[in-house]
Amino acid sequence: MKEKIDMTRIPQHIAVIMDGNGRWAKKQGIARVFGHKSAVKAVREIIEGSAELGVKYLTLYAFSTENWTRPKEEINALMQLLVTTIRKETPDLIKNNIRLNSIGDVSTLPPDCQLELAQAIQETQGSTGTTVTLALSYSGRWEILNAVKLLAADLQAQKIKLEDLNDRTFANYLNTYNLPDPELIIRTSGEMRISNFLLWQIAYSEFFFTDIYWPDFRKPHLYEALLAYQSRERRFGKISEQLVQP
Repeated sequence: MKEKIDMTRIPQHIAVIMDGNGRWAKKQGIARVFGHKSAVKAVREIIEGSAELGVKYLTLYAFSTENWTRPKEEINALMQLLVTTIRKETPDLIKNNIRLNSIGDVSTLPPDCQLELAQAIQETQGSTGTTVTLALSYSGRWEILNAVKLLAADLQAQKIKLEDLNDRTFANYLNTYNLPDPELIIRTSGEMRISNFLLWQIAYSEFFFTDIYWPDFRKPHLYEALLAYQSRERRFGKISEQLVQP
């Protein structure tokens, strides 16, 4: 399938809702935590695949604010897995010219997670290839509300005028102020919902849903998503005839 991809039409930004770890583990007859551990290979695959194709930005929905309501033992295992995975993978990120970034309320993560994440982000700052953004303790509603608070503070301090406010200036207050909006959203496990992910940014994103559980996701599935994306006509509110160049 890779040979069929039009390399001149690669999306600049792909975002992924990584879903199905728990159900994958249940299907295998093992504990949920092993589903999360097995998902690390899928993360490696999609990062490598995206970098090979020239995708500039890849955002992975790793842990939502709602995930804090899960059983404590699962959360603890997830946080420990996050620390060990970042520590283990950082040298390869540097080697492959991949820059690490994060969005979300990372201040709510355990101190060792915050430290490991900050260190990895700092160590990969010089990379100029694909930027991989981890959405951690993130939700779209939290992000928008946080942006409103920051904007209100600047309005009160007269750093910005109300008449200057538009969608572009508002976007500068979002966590993703330094990222383009994603052209393609991939969701695994057969679920067809947004799950509070990038609510502002996905206004014109294309969606690709697959029944594959995230731990089984590999490069061919990424290629399948890209081929589906390239088969679509992106009109942004216009009609087809308006897209034809004279």
